[in-house]
Amino acid sequence: AGANHRRRGDESGMNMKKLLKRNEFYVILIIVVLSLLIQMKSGQFFTANNIVDLVRSLIVPGMMAAGLFMVIASGNIDVSFPYTAMLCMFAVTKWFQTTGYDGPVIVGFLAAGLLGAFLGLINGVLAAWLKLPTLIITLGTCSIYLGFTQGVLKSSVISAIPAPLSQMASSSLFSVRSASTGLGSSMPVSIFILIAVLLLVGFIMKYTMLGRGIYAVGGDQVAAERAGFPVAAIRIFVFTFMGFIGGITGLTQVTLSGMCQIGFFDGYEMTIIAAVVLGGASIAGGSGSVFGTFLGVLLMKLISNNLILLGIPTNWSKLMTGVLIIAGVSASAYKMVAAERKVTSNILEGNKGEGADTNE
Repeated sequence: AGANHRRRGDESGMNMKKLLKRNEFYVILIIVVLSLLIQMKSGQFFTANNIVDLVRSLIVPGMMAAGLFMVIASGNIDVSFPYTAMLCMFAVTKWFQTTGYDGPVIVGFLAAGLLGAFLGLINGVLAAWLKLPTLIITLGTCSIYLGFTQGVLKSSVISAIPAPLSQMASSSLFSVRSASTGLGSSMPVSIFILIAVLLLVGFIMKYTMLGRGIYAVGGDQVAAERAGFPVAAIRIFVFTFMGFIGGITGLTQVTLSGMCQIGFFDGYEMTIIAAVVLGGASIAGGSGSVFGTFLGVLLMKLISNNLILLGIPTNWSKLMTGVLIIAGVSASAYKMVAAERKVTSNILEGNKGEGADTNE
C-alpha cells in the first residue's frame, strides 16, 4: 500500500512538472487573471454581449491561426495569407456581382477556398523548388496578390455585397442584450466554420501520418527525409492548405462585416504569428498544438478588444502586440536552448559511461 501511494505521488508530481512546462498552462493563467482584472476594473467583461462579441472576434483570426500553425509546425513561415484572403474576398464578391449569382452561399466558399488553395500552391511550389527561406518567398507573393487585387480587380471597397453573402451576414444563431448597458450582440453562423477548421487541423496534426510528418519536418528536416517523409510534398501541402483556409476566411470576413474593404487584414500577419507562437509553437517548427494556438488567439483578442475597459487607450494595442511577440519568441528560443543542452548533456554522460566501461 505504501509503495502504491508513493508511486501515485511520483506520477502526480511528474504530471505537474509536465503541466508547468507547457505554454498552454501559462496562457490560460494569464487569460484568467486578465479577465478578472478587466471585470474588477470595468464590471463589463462577463456581460453577455461582451462575451458574444469576444467569441465573434475570434472567428477570422482563429481560422487563420489554425492554418498558420501547420505552416510554422513544419518549420516554415507565411506572411502572404492576409493578402490571399483579401484577393479571394474581392474576387468571389465581384464574381457574384458580375454574374448576378443568387444561389447557395456555399458555392462562394468553395470558390474562395479553391482560389486560395491555388495561391497557396504557388507559395509551396516556389518553396520546394527554389529552397529559399519561405519568409522571402511569401513576402514576394503577398505583394503580387495585393497588386493583383488593386490593379487587375481594381478593388478597394465594396459596400453593397451580393444577396447570398448579405443573407448570411444577417443570419445569426442567437442574440443577447446586456441588462446594464442595453447593448446587444448576435452570434454569427460562421462560428461553425471556425469549429470545423479547428477540428480538422487538430485531427490532421494528432491522428494522421501527415501530421506526424509535419512535426517531423519541422523538428529536423534531414531526419525526416531519412525516415521516409516526403519533405517537398509536405511543404507544398501546408502552404496549399493555408491558402485554402485563407480563401474561406476572406469570405467569412465579408459575411461578418457586410462589406469588402482592402484594409480588413492590415497587420494580421504579425498578430497571427504572435498568437501561434504564444500558444506554444516553436518558431523553428516541430512543436505546438491547435488548442494552444486557439488560446494564443484568445489572449491577443482579449488584450486588443478590452484595453479600453482597463482605461488604456486602444492605440497601445500595437505596443502590446510587439511585447507579446517578443515574449513568445523568447519563450520558444529558451525551450530550444534547454532542449539542446539536455541532448548535449545526455551525449556527454553517455561518453563518460563508455569511458568508464573501457577503463574497466
